[in-house]
Amino acid sequence: MSAIVEVSDLTVSYGNNPALRDLSFSVEEGDLVLISGPSGCGKSTLALTLTGLIPHAKRAVMKGTVRVDGIDTRTSTPAALASHIGIVFQNPHSQLFHSTVVDEVSFAPRNSMLSGERLGEDDVERRTVFSLASTGILHLRDRKIGELSDGERQRVAIASVLSMSPRILVLDEPTANLDWEGTGLVMGTLSRLNRERGITILVVEHRLSAVYPRCCKAMIMNEGRIAAFGSRGTVFSDRGRLVSLGLRFPWKWIENGTERYVPEGIRPPAVTGSPLVELKGVSAGYGKRKVLSDIDLSIYPGEFVALVGKNGEGKSTLARVIAGLHKPSKGKVLWHQSVKRLPLGRRAGFVFQNTGEQLLCKTVEDEVSLGPECLGLEKEVYASMALETTDLISLRNRAPYSLSIGEGQRCVLASVLATDPVLFLLDEPSVGQDWGHLSRVMAFLKRLGKNRKAVVIITHDDKLVCRFAERIVLLEGGRVTADGIPDKRETELGMEAAF
Repeated sequence: MSAIVEVSDLTVSYGNNPALRDLSFSVEEGDLVLISGPSGCGKSTLALTLTGLIPHAKRAVMKGTVRVDGIDTRTSTPAALASHIGIVFQNPHSQLFHSTVVDEVSFAPRNSMLSGERLGEDDVERRTVFSLASTGILHLRDRKIGELSDGERQRVAIASVLSMSPRILVLDEPTANLDWEGTGLVMGTLSRLNRERGITILVVEHRLSAVYPRCCKAMIMNEGRIAAFGSRGTVFSDRGRLVSLGLRFPWKWIENGTERYVPEGIRPPAVTGSPLVELKGVSAGYGKRKVLSDIDLSIYPGEFVALVGKNGEGKSTLARVIAGLHKPSKGKVLWHQSVKRLPLGRRAGFVFQNTGEQLLCKTVEDEVSLGPECLGLEKEVYASMALETTDLISLRNRAPYSLSIGEGQRCVLASVLATDPVLFLLDEPSVGQDWGHLSRVMAFLKRLGKNRKAVVIITHDDKLVCRFAERIVLLEGGRVTADGIPDKRETELGMEAAF
């Protein structure tokens, strides 16, 4: 087979900061390649460069040559390259423009020109239905984009790219916002496209267990360079390298989507003292669509709680209600007397799933210092602590929007830590994060329990739940269907079984 992707002496820099350094490699037609590495190592920059968005659409200095499907990306626009190579971004918000799912997915084939002619409506419909069904969202066909969860939006973004049937497909963390059912559907779709249609696929991913059984080759990156590239067996045989880079070895891969959030040994939560925050009969939604129904839930000082469930079950909405960012249509949110008079930002610190919505300042240090300064805290003390905890000292002078997704998320987390809230809410904290950075931050948050602070994480990451959660709350259909403390033995077994 011939090479369909050829990269020679590629260096990409943002200002004085090299993101990629002297990369040279090729991908054969029909390959399915897993690309991984610690956050900030250059994976997303590589994806943007392969699709021509660098240097044509994103400000960066590019040296070297990239050829996809025989085309030099320097001499062809991203629009012209779209029928050869498609990309699904890490943040689905950045590539969804239409009001409904069907309009989004049908837009590209309806407006594409193949052999000088537009596709007929029958062909557009066929491609649309195939893409929706392949990603498991055919039932969302007529839903409004604004009513979808982030995980559902991720599947819409993937479907919209699949509808163009590109020869090469690049996906930047496609499973980051998905539950295991969605992950199984998406990876099954990618595997079929690769196997049956011969589409060459490159998947940038931290969740190695989701991609490992499907790929034929793997690339590990570190500090903008290729640390290893070859067959998956060769690359993953060096477990010491994976550990040193903070990556998780895929002990068990995902062949079919399954729910493994709640261990069998769950028991009722131990209630001591008064709750930090209490929800009584809370219902909430968006317009006429009801998302939460009669929620009764109490969070106690010192707890580390995992809020879990499938995409679209209301987890993010529940967190927004707790944080005071979404008003319930029914019921009450009651805070303990000791904190109810605190400013909202001191009561609950919220790290959104899409952290780009929370970045405001010119530098990382300014971003982290803004909260404590506005709240009358000693910004030097709190900002320095937060920067050190999130491993951002070396990036303190960088512009937040020049960071990788993982680094940007740590920047937002640092800005929340610096405000010293009583309750921390983190929506999908593992997005864009290698296990090394993630586990260090989670361990720090868990230690905050000694200071009577509470942490709630919303996640699909089983290992994160098994390693750190002391209480699990399962949300299904907008209701709490399980709430308890996992048995320690079950937690340890679950961690070994899942990874």
